Amino acid sequence: MLPAPLPLQVAAAVARTKGFMPEAEGEALHAHAMSSLPGTWLEIGTYCGKSTLILGDAARRVGSSLVTVDHHHGSEENQPGWEWHDTSMVDPQSGMLDTLPTFRPVLDSLSDVCSAVVGSTEVVARWWASPLALLFLDGNHTEETAQHDYAAFAPFVVPGGTLLVHDVFPDPADGGQAPWHVVQRALSEGFVEIARHGSLRVLRRT
Repeated sequence: MLPAPLPLQVAAAVARTKGFMPEAEGEALHAHAMSSLPGTWLEIGTYCGKSTLILGDAARRVGSSLVTVDHHHGSEENQPGWEWHDTSMVDPQSGMLDTLPTFRPVLDSLSDVCSAVVGSTEVVARWWASPLALLFLDGNHTEETAQHDYAAFAPFVVPGGTLLVHDVFPDPADGGQAPWHVVQRALSEGFVEIARHGSLRVLRRT
């Protein structure tokens, strides 16, 4: 599949939104979402909503519903002293990173198709019970959390459903290994890889 450019309005909104999604990978995410089964789609890791905008537009076009899950206090790489810390998103009262206010306009723009769950994946996993036509894993990239998120939500992906994993780097020199390990696990547990776009891996449940 050769991904097409994002629709102009979507591309403009994505460009204005803070986050970490290379343009080509965002186009691939949109294209594969557009070709996925309709139904409930789940995004793990919202941050400020860059990929949520991409998935939300695709969901609107194919008649799916998108749920995005994040505690909105940032992953380890967003904390003070780390490379991606953004002091503008620190709540002056709590002293904690808080991306929820920044995400709110994105959620409002997708109010007809997207629901946001504010909480940790550990808590959400206790009650999640909906089959998934698409699962996008882009949350905390520690080994423990990445493995938890896959184990908690991938079993709900229906046959023919799509699993997308972001920030996959086979070479440790390029990035953390947890998403790569998740992909290897998925390949041993009923998924097949159908595409690679930069650090984005696209798999399908057989």
